[in-house]
Amino acid sequence: MPVQRLTPMQMSERRKKGLCYNCDERWNSDHRCKNRKLYLMEEVEDEEAELIEIEEEEVEAELEDEKAEITLCALLGSTSLSTMRVIAILNGQKTVVLLDTGSTHNFMDETLAKTLKLPIDVESNFGVRVANGQVIRTLGECKEVKFKMQGLHLKLTFNLLELGGCGIVLGTQWLSTPGVISWDFKNLVMGFMHEGKQVWLQGLKEKPNLIQGSKDFKGKATMKGLLLQIMPCELASIQEEICAPIRELVEEFPQVFEEPEGLPPKRNHEHQILLKQGVPPHFQRPYRYPHYQKTEIEKIVQDLLDSGCVRPSQSPFASPVLLVRKADGSWRICVDYRGLNKETVKDKFPIPVVDELLDELQGAVVFSKLDLRSAYHQIRMREEDIEKTAFKTHEGHYEYLVMPFGLTNAPSTFQSLMNEVFRPHLRKFVLVFFDDILVYSKGLEEHTAHLKTVLQILALHQLYAKMSKCVFATSEVEYLGHIISGEGVKTDPKKIAAMVDWPIPKSLKAVRGFLGLTGYYRKFIKGYGQITSPLTSLLKKDAFLWSEKAEKAFEELKAAVSQPPVLALPDFSKTFVIECDASGFGMGAVLMQDGRPLAYYSQALKGKNLFLSTYEKELLALVLSVKKWRPYLFATIFTIKTDQQSLKHILEQRVGTPMQQKWISKLLGYHFVVEYKQGKENKVADALSRKEDTDLKTEVEKETVYLQAQTQGHLCAISFPSPTWLDDLRASYEEDEELKSLVSRLQASGEGEGHYTLNQGLLLYKDRFCIGKESGMKIKVLAMIHDSPLGGHSGYLKSLHRAKKDWFWHGMKKDIKAYIRGCDTCQRLKHETSKPAGLLQPLAIPPRPWHSISMDFVEGLPTSRKQNVILVIVDRFTKYVHFISLSHPYTASKVAALFLQHVFKLHGLPSSIVSDRDTVFTSLFWEELFRRQGVDLAMSSSYHPQSDGQTEVVNKSLEHYLRAFAADKASLWVEWLPLAEYWFNTNYHTSTKLSPFEALYGYLPPRLIEFVPGLTRVAAVEDLLEHRQQVVGLLEHNLVAAQAQMKQQADKHRSEREFEVGDWVFLRLQPFRQKSMRKKLGKLSPKFYGPYKVIQRVGMVAYKLELPEEACIHPVFHVSCLKAKLGKTITPISRLPPTDALGHLAPQPAKILETRTIKKRRLPAVTEVLVQWEEGDPDDATWELLFKLQEDYPHLVGKVF
Repeated sequence: MPVQRLTPMQMSERRKKGLCYNCDERWNSDHRCKNRKLYLMEEVEDEEAELIEIEEEEVEAELEDEKAEITLCALLGSTSLSTMRVIAILNGQKTVVLLDTGSTHNFMDETLAKTLKLPIDVESNFGVRVANGQVIRTLGECKEVKFKMQGLHLKLTFNLLELGGCGIVLGTQWLSTPGVISWDFKNLVMGFMHEGKQVWLQGLKEKPNLIQGSKDFKGKATMKGLLLQIMPCELASIQEEICAPIRELVEEFPQVFEEPEGLPPKRNHEHQILLKQGVPPHFQRPYRYPHYQKTEIEKIVQDLLDSGCVRPSQSPFASPVLLVRKADGSWRICVDYRGLNKETVKDKFPIPVVDELLDELQGAVVFSKLDLRSAYHQIRMREEDIEKTAFKTHEGHYEYLVMPFGLTNAPSTFQSLMNEVFRPHLRKFVLVFFDDILVYSKGLEEHTAHLKTVLQILALHQLYAKMSKCVFATSEVEYLGHIISGEGVKTDPKKIAAMVDWPIPKSLKAVRGFLGLTGYYRKFIKGYGQITSPLTSLLKKDAFLWSEKAEKAFEELKAAVSQPPVLALPDFSKTFVIECDASGFGMGAVLMQDGRPLAYYSQALKGKNLFLSTYEKELLALVLSVKKWRPYLFATIFTIKTDQQSLKHILEQRVGTPMQQKWISKLLGYHFVVEYKQGKENKVADALSRKEDTDLKTEVEKETVYLQAQTQGHLCAISFPSPTWLDDLRASYEEDEELKSLVSRLQASGEGEGHYTLNQGLLLYKDRFCIGKESGMKIKVLAMIHDSPLGGHSGYLKSLHRAKKDWFWHGMKKDIKAYIRGCDTCQRLKHETSKPAGLLQPLAIPPRPWHSISMDFVEGLPTSRKQNVILVIVDRFTKYVHFISLSHPYTASKVAALFLQHVFKLHGLPSSIVSDRDTVFTSLFWEELFRRQGVDLAMSSSYHPQSDGQTEVVNKSLEHYLRAFAADKASLWVEWLPLAEYWFNTNYHTSTKLSPFEALYGYLPPRLIEFVPGLTRVAAVEDLLEHRQQVVGLLEHNLVAAQAQMKQQADKHRSEREFEVGDWVFLRLQPFRQKSMRKKLGKLSPKFYGPYKVIQRVGMVAYKLELPEEACIHPVFHVSCLKAKLGKTITPISRLPPTDALGHLAPQPAKILETRTIKKRRLPAVTEVLVQWEEGDPDDATWELLFKLQEDYPHLVGKVF
């Protein structure tokens, strides 16, 4: 594949567009090129390496004198059967040494010599023959170079060459000096006598799939390229000096330090899982993984099957697996047993108390520490509990035969085994804390016997230790967070290092942070206010001047919080509490009991951790602090306090990202509760997290230098962010005359001016970056603080506070407010906070009864005498109503027939009908029928059903009536409908000041309990007509007054909003008739769509919009559904979401998952289907009526259902 080379101009263009340097995709922190490249030059034995050509005669002459030779392995840094690699320390720097019997001289890499600034004699050089026949020339000589190699101090002279994967080659020139050498090439151990003492060198063991990482490697590749071989380099912590008796003893038990194979032996201790009573088997579906990770899972599971640790399962239990990348780049799996652990009965086996263990060390002066290998896998599962360990992957179902990591009672089981195995010797010369074994003695001879006993026990019980983590016969050892020596037990300095190493504050912000931390413990510090006086005086305006008094107070406060009475000793009968926090560039934590600190922890974030999200940084702080204080927390219940709300539910959260998988796997097996603590109260952890590298620009620049150095070699197609904004920031001063002049003055004086300071060419105002007034960088900053995931499209105040943390420019508030007002995303997605638009526009008052009516349906009722819908018809003049029952499915012709039977025969045809946009009222039949009769059909505008508010009020009253009288027997509501109609028509109406009956007929409704006969017929008619005329006049007057009052009240809660033709507006699509489908997705759907152009004003409060051609909804909308588009830029018109015939949001069915038939008594059977909707998960599928789907989505019949 040809290598793509980018010019500086191309790289700059890609950087501006946010594109990857090696592919055309956008770059982000999780970006990985689809076609990643690793450039390798493979070593082939029968090929000749390309070496420097030397004149043949000159070479022959030199070879006769020197007879110097070097192997290809030495040049390339690889190994063979006659070589061994060890680690040496040269001028404080580690380097790889190759012990090579095939090379004649001692050689050093030229780059290493120059890096360490060793004196080089360039005149001394000669030819060296390579094993393939070629000849190369040495590049000089370094004389009497001192270095240390596993405790062996040497001083040698080296000839310089360009070496590959090692810094030094020791050939026969040195190998011949020790005399008799005992060299085990299989186990990579070399032994010889040096200055009367036996010396042993342990070689680095080879491991596959490791790429040697080296600065030399990077430097050579950057300058000129080099022959590269992928090879292992395990920089294990190897003990430099082990006395002869102990080494001989360790060599007697090689089986203890081997890799375990197969199942552990059957013992009395097997792990059991006791579940709470009545708990069903825990089952959780596996997590999703990309294709390449599925391959890794398959390999790991196959290895576990081959080793006998797992077997195929048919268990009803199932837990998902977590795939975690190890430090060497390989993968391991952990099973997420959080769900199973929640249902497991907790074991009460006593866990050793650290302080009690350490009390047994009185008088001991020699110590050895052993760390067991794959400790949990050395215990079998109880046969009847094997099924509970089952886990599921994408390819199968498996269960563990050995105790897996992550089970809640696993530590207790392991500690029980250790206690049983070492019971005769516990607290005599052995301490055991889970997989950490400490052997202690009062002398070396006694210690040899004690260690032998321990190794014999491990061998007898087939327990295995990891050599690289073991320490033998030492006078001082770190154990369980303490330093143990002949002088006694000391607290690990790392516990208070975060406090003792606190850097001197260089800004007001740093002083406030330090005082916030120490102030938290002020009640334990005598004379706190007097001590801090020099520091608090620095907080005054323009008074920051670090003095000797401030220095003394600073050091005194550090000492006060680092020792008693502030720093307390742990009490294992009380609950441990961790308070942790993370800032932009660091993390901090404090271990506490009863409000007093036990230990501090602070860590600066480096490398890729700098670019993590806030949630990920907080999670990292939590995990690292738990890992830091593991001896105190393991097998106890403790509390973690954090100011990250989402971490409260970490034990229940579904694992999604690889980072979550890696870190949550480290918490499996611990018992803890996470509590939320507000950031302003979390002062100690917050201050510790901001202790180091608080200077933003310095840290970013340091990291950038490192990342740029990584990318210069072009060895791999890896993209890194490069903060060119620092250069843009400096350039912005040139565009602002005021700032340009200020920078010049500051450069000349070398001091600050007011709140302005200059640091590395960057202008700061109160420790914030300054930006020039005319700089285009302001837009980038505004986009970062508002549009980015961290900005979250926050409002004005939140965005202003976020910006003020790091940035400053003149007119900042005004610019932020204008930017947010013009943000298209906010305008589309956020609710309006202003009053609803559009002043109330009441419909015209009809001139007589039944001149204008309104109609609507009440749906969703239980079936009563085969009826389940009510048609409501209201006379808009008298408010007289008719309630007509009908059943689904109903059509326009059926509704028209009911209107003829119940309304027309009594009142004739109205002049107008007001309704919503139900499919009945918008059907062609309905429109044609009434249009030919001269009836005007007035329908509400799109998404504004309030136009028919009168009928909605009647519907609510009717529902209340039926609920009151038919609630006990809901299937009989039809029998109450006539009485409901009479009740409504005879009720007093606030608008008309009459009942609808009296308004229509001109007299009070007759009382049902009495009958008055004998009235003169003619006189009654005359009185009735006269009285009726008076009632009509009074009725009209009252309706006008009621409308005026209603408008006055409604307008108090509304705003007047008008648009002109040509304006751009956003459109709110908010259906008023909800359906069952897609409720979850609707929560996150946009609140507005568009923008769209206004093309016509319709009436006083409605507008017609220019919608996309594919839009199937009525283009006229009430003003309350519209809001003005702010900002000058007009983005392309977005498509409207799918809608039904009414214009309601209508998701599209994707596929049918299941079918069922529902049969209710005395009703025909209906078919329902389980529908998965487009862009929805199967978990969000809903049951829908098949005939209804076929009506609503006729275009999908035969395709989806």
